[in-house]
Amino acid sequence: MAYDEGLAERIREQLGADPDIAEKRMFGGIAFLYRGNMAVGVTGDDLMVRVGPDATDAALARPGARLFDMTGRPMRGWVVVAGSAVAEDDVLGEWIDEGRAFAAGLPPK
Repeated sequence: MAYDEGLAERIREQLGADPDIAEKRMFGGIAFLYRGNMAVGVTGDDLMVRVGPDATDAALARPGARLFDMTGRPMRGWVVVAGSAVAEDDVLGEWIDEGRAFAAGLPPK
């Protein structure tokens, strides 16, 4: 499955040269890991964000967000945001910050 390379590049630009960030192909797309834990990624034309179980409901209330469900088993703590909902850089940045903040609270891998 191909992924939106333009969205991936916008994420790279927002993350900058953070040495704690690594890229890895996952879920048929690309993931951006913070200290080994996935923070955000791109699958198809959409943004994946790891928000954590406690922030799932609030995340789902935001425009374009839906529960991550790749295998028929929805995963609380992960959301997918429609690419059209992150067309503005400030909105994309908010999602990136949320994903990185959750990943930063996890033990490094």
